Amino acid sequence: MLWLSVLFFIIMVLAFALIVYMWRIAKQDRLIIQDLYFNDFPEGFGDMRIFFISDLHRRIISDQLIAGARGGVDLVIIGGDIREGGVPLARVEENLSKLKELGPLYFVWGNNDYEGDFHELDATLLKHGVKILDNTAVSFESTKGREIALLGIDDITEERDRLDLALSDCKNEPFRILVSHNPLVKEQLTPEHRISLVLSGHTHGGQIRIFGYGPYQLGGIKKEGNCLYMTSNGYGTSTVPLRLAARPETHLVTLKRGKRTEMGEAMEKSY
Repeated sequence: MLWLSVLFFIIMVLAFALIVYMWRIAKQDRLIIQDLYFNDFPEGFGDMRIFFISDLHRRIISDQLIAGARGGVDLVIIGGDIREGGVPLARVEENLSKLKELGPLYFVWGNNDYEGDFHELDATLLKHGVKILDNTAVSFESTKGREIALLGIDDITEERDRLDLALSDCKNEPFRILVSHNPLVKEQLTPEHRISLVLSGHTHGGQIRIFGYGPYQLGGIKKEGNCLYMTSNGYGTSTVPLRLAARPETHLVTLKRGKRTEMGEAMEKSY
């Protein structure tokens, strides 16, 4: 019947339009800029600016995004899944070269990083001077002798995480930042670990959310006790190059000393 043919045609057009819309969302370049305040942040450091990006997968970082984040970045932290199976190392190197324009690079492993020859990925990261935080920690000291610890654990999904080893690598730093690709690290933390900020990705914010529902929660920052937990929607996509109601994001956060642990209002830039 004619009306069935017309209805089918309309449905196909709407489906195609939705797919194009979701594809365009997935290609967006967004930079979320936010101040984070901590009462235990060492005074001697002034402010610390961190550029955080996770879950690149198959994407190539845009030059516009790098230009928008450039200027005074102290640390660049890659929160895992810098690639997935089938992504050539040349693309990884291109992204690393761009990120190096912002500042020194630190990396934690994600589950998709182990697809393919991860030994070659490890060599590529080292070639570009990336500090790999695989159940280890590094310390930063101010002119006043106060220290900040940056801890990173290997991927939880692959059961390679050893939070105990990363903690044992710390000294007695008054402020600690933990990077874990998978936000499930939260289940392992206790107040005795003295972690003030956790940076994670992995979830993609659910990537495709229908009527507000998805397989994971949207990314964001939550406070529990004296710790802020920041989970990013990530930059790339997994399985299909589509997003809906979970836009890609990168982050430029400035750590400041404040009267209590809290987050300032977020500002968004799109490129």
